[in-house]
Amino acid sequence: MGYQCVRCSFPIKSLYVQYSPGNIRLMKCEKCKAVADEYIECEIMILMIDLMLHKQKAYRHLLYNVLNQQTLKFEGLHWKLAIIYFIFDACIHLYVEARNSSSLVSTCCKVFMYVVFGNIMFLLTFFIMVKIFLNASINISRFNDLLLTIMISCYFKIFLIAMMVWEFPTSVIFIIELFCLSSNAVALNVMTESSMSRCVWACFGAYAVKLFVTQVLDLRFLEQLIKGWIQMSSSS
Repeated sequence: MGYQCVRCSFPIKSLYVQYSPGNIRLMKCEKCKAVADEYIECEIMILMIDLMLHKQKAYRHLLYNVLNQQTLKFEGLHWKLAIIYFIFDACIHLYVEARNSSSLVSTCCKVFMYVVFGNIMFLLTFFIMVKIFLNASINISRFNDLLLTIMISCYFKIFLIAMMVWEFPTSVIFIIELFCLSSNAVALNVMTESSMSRCVWACFGAYAVKLFVTQVLDLRFLEQLIKGWIQMSSSS
């Protein structure tokens, strides 16, 4: 991924010219004649607010001009983000299961199945949807970019930390997941330049399959648990 103008997505060679430490001049886009990336001189809080408001220029700044392969070493970045993503996803299911009167072993097993199999099906469905709905060719480089896009645009799951401290209804989890879905769609739209409706359907399909798989796993786990209890009671 190369640098882009955050307004019109036109490729640019550099974002700014540095004359001395702390003395820079922002470059202008050759196409729209505006400053290519005004977020360079903005506070991080302004960027976070614009990301929450789903502004495409904020996502272009983050995905193209910050997380750029020319300026960052991507060795281990995917693994670190994947671990953080799985931890937050496990916290969601752990928060739900903790309200049920289940044993610690069964809770850990169910959460593990949800996180592993649910996210495997989520990613498989996502890339299939991108291939079908967006007609995008997926090679190794494109695969890494899309995977990074999905994990970065799920940043709103960080608010799950508050649920570990304060008591919230489970409906908050649905709101967080819905916000992540919309954020994924905007980031996918920025990354692929496809129509927003197709990006929404691609992300919605992936989330729907993930929900279906977790529900099926929940029923299968409950069925196996009931059979185990019956066998134990009959043997005793």
